[in-house]
Amino acid sequence: MSGALVAGLLAGYGVAVPVGAIAILIIGLTARTSLRVGVGAALGVATADGIYALVAVLGGAALAGLIHPIAAPLRWVAAVVLVALAARTAVAAVRHHRDPAGASPRPDAALGTPARAYFGLLGLTLLNPMTIVYFSALVLGRQASDGLTLAGEAVFVAAVFAASASWQLVIAGSGGLLGRLFTGRRGRLVTALASSVFIVVLAANLVV
Repeated sequence: MSGALVAGLLAGYGVAVPVGAIAILIIGLTARTSLRVGVGAALGVATADGIYALVAVLGGAALAGLIHPIAAPLRWVAAVVLVALAARTAVAAVRHHRDPAGASPRPDAALGTPARAYFGLLGLTLLNPMTIVYFSALVLGRQASDGLTLAGEAVFVAAVFAASASWQLVIAGSGGLLGRLFTGRRGRLVTALASSVFIVVLAANLVV
């Protein structure tokens, strides 16, 4: 049981820690909105990681084989969504900076509440098909080496979620700190534009 716990924690941190477009999105979103919104986004990402870990232990080998042929199209879809979010954020931030009292929508209206951030980041993270391939390889490796019981699989999935959630919450917290440092109009514009640029670069990296 302890082996499944350690394996789940390592797997969760292994998929969560590398800084990618999702992490940059959470940091920028939290900096421009609130920590509550960032927490919602962080838990959405962790939920997606937990779902993929669960799918992997239930039938990862078969599903990984089915997903592999469409992995490239799904990566393109994820990249397009990320670029669209980056563009929307940048354009709305510039408009709001020029006319803060105008009728322009808030830069993060689409993800501006904890619930929207949760479901938005959940859906976006689920677009990454390589996550299930990653978890499937880990699960199959453990089953082949020392066996993984039903209870062990449950512990593995829970540990993946806990590890991913803890790291994503750290990411959200850093975004909240950044938001407190850049509280003025110019600071929020800079964080929005910087976040948009990083997201576009990382989105391009998904398909290159």
